[in-house]
Amino acid sequence: MVLFLFLLLVAVVLGFIGVLAEGLLYLLFIGILVAIAAILHMGMRVRRSGRRPVR
Repeated sequence: MVLFLFLLLVAVVLGFIGVLAEGLLYLLFIGILVAIAAILHMGMRVRRSGRRPVR
């Protein structure tokens, strides 16, 4: 969960810098890719944790 939140924070910061700074639009795209990676990572963790046997 901490990794997910950290990746989202990095994505937001990169997005803001990419939008506000001239010539650094590529940071916005990197931020979007990091956000997608964080969402996919969290989705894989949720999917994996749902298959544990009930005791």
